Amino acid sequence: MDQLNTHKSEGAVRLVAEYSKLNQDLGNKGKSGVLENMKTREAFLTDPEHQIRFVYVPKLTSWRNQIECWFSILVRKLLKRAHFNSLRELEERVLKFIEFFNQTMTKPFKWTYQGKPLQV
Repeated sequence: MDQLNTHKSEGAVRLVAEYSKLNQDLGNKGKSGVLENMKTREAFLTDPEHQIRFVYVPKLTSWRNQIECWFSILVRKLLKRAHFNSLRELEERVLKFIEFFNQTMTKPFKWTYQGKPLQV
């Protein structure tokens, strides 16, 4: 998973504990135990001893940036200011856009990041 806050949430911890049949006191969010803060929740979710274990990719990994570029194109070219009468219509329009994109617009994204820290 990426480093998004929701992937280290109280809900994620409770879900993993439930599905892993872990009957431990998780504590209270913001106060104590596993749920105390983001760092304690991440440690719980990545514990290799658990039946379900999260693996987080490093921040700013290139695959994530590439898919975010594509979703940005989808939003700008199709979804922004669009109206759909049903979920089915949305699905059809997205699939048609993907077909159109693949036939007319697809090309490798040019990677320009040099690996240098941002200057403030």
